[in-house]
Amino acid sequence: MGKKLYVIAGEASGDLHGGNLVKALLREDPSLSIRAWGGDRMRAAGADVVKHYRELAFMGFTQVLLNLRTVLRNIKICKEDIAEFKPDGIILIDYPGFNLRIAEFAHERGIPVFYYISPQVWAWKAGRVKTIKRVVDRMFVILPFEKDWYAEHGMEVEFVGHPLLDEIPEDPTEHLPPPGEKPLVALLPGSRVQEISRMLPVMLSTVKHFPDHRFAMAAAPSVPVEFYKEIIGNAPVELVSDGTYALLRKAKAALVTSGTATLETALIGTPEAVCYGGGAINVWLAKRFIKVPFISLVNLIMGREVVRELIQSEMAPKPMRKELDRLLNDETYRELMLSDLRQLRVKLGGPGASARVAHEVCKSLRERA
Repeated sequence: MGKKLYVIAGEASGDLHGGNLVKALLREDPSLSIRAWGGDRMRAAGADVVKHYRELAFMGFTQVLLNLRTVLRNIKICKEDIAEFKPDGIILIDYPGFNLRIAEFAHERGIPVFYYISPQVWAWKAGRVKTIKRVVDRMFVILPFEKDWYAEHGMEVEFVGHPLLDEIPEDPTEHLPPPGEKPLVALLPGSRVQEISRMLPVMLSTVKHFPDHRFAMAAAPSVPVEFYKEIIGNAPVELVSDGTYALLRKAKAALVTSGTATLETALIGTPEAVCYGGGAINVWLAKRFIKVPFISLVNLIMGREVVRELIQSEMAPKPMRKELDRLLNDETYRELMLSDLRQLRVKLGGPGASARVAHEVCKSLRERA
């Protein structure tokens, strides 16, 4: 009889990487039975998804507090399901508030705990590393500096490369429009209603200042089109659904809300500015607790400012317009950024992260048999 694995991802990016991991696991061992909390990609890859991440994804301090009862109920349901399924191992993908509680539960029952994509303990809540050391058997990290950070905190972890390198193969072609077509600017205002309503109006304020360019916006699949149209109004901006990577490949520059999208944009090779403005409570808490010099993964990985970060008071029409002008028209600035983005890809360790993790997990399960 084949081994049983339980995999948990709590948001869209976790489902993307979880889907690739499930595929790799089943290639490594087709007899595996995989039960999961995740989404459509994990289901399509062959996992039996019993809870969709749409029911789990509460972001920001205030959102989690407002939905605490639901969060706690979901943790209880998950523990009961694991106890009934009796997996040979559990794989947790990021999502620390939820997953570290599950790790504790699994550890107490002698179930091996594999963690893929470390919580951002290096940014805030460094105290969580004590829990991770105690309850996680193997941690697979995807950012090069995380290995050293964990070593400084007395824990050996494995750097496996970044899974986005499998999603975004290298493409050396320049982002040039077809003859006679205006150059394109991509707007990525985020994937949640709260951040879109905060970011998009400021991004749209730049449009009228660049009449020689086209603007197109990537729509998140979870957000109704009508919501975007209401904010866009009469602005000459095309709405693109289910084609973010294709849009970025065509774009000469991009304005991107902080998050995974900043790294995706960088790996595609599109010069960008990173934008973020949070609610007053979240910002106050973040200033007290977050311990990193940058908010974008691009700058954190490179250890210096490669892309400009427009945060809070800087995320305003005038600074954004000025930065977009540099991205589009300052050739020296553009070339320097493009060179840095090529270096970023090298630093991330090459493709094959999912396959490496799948191999190590299956090997661990065989050794325990």
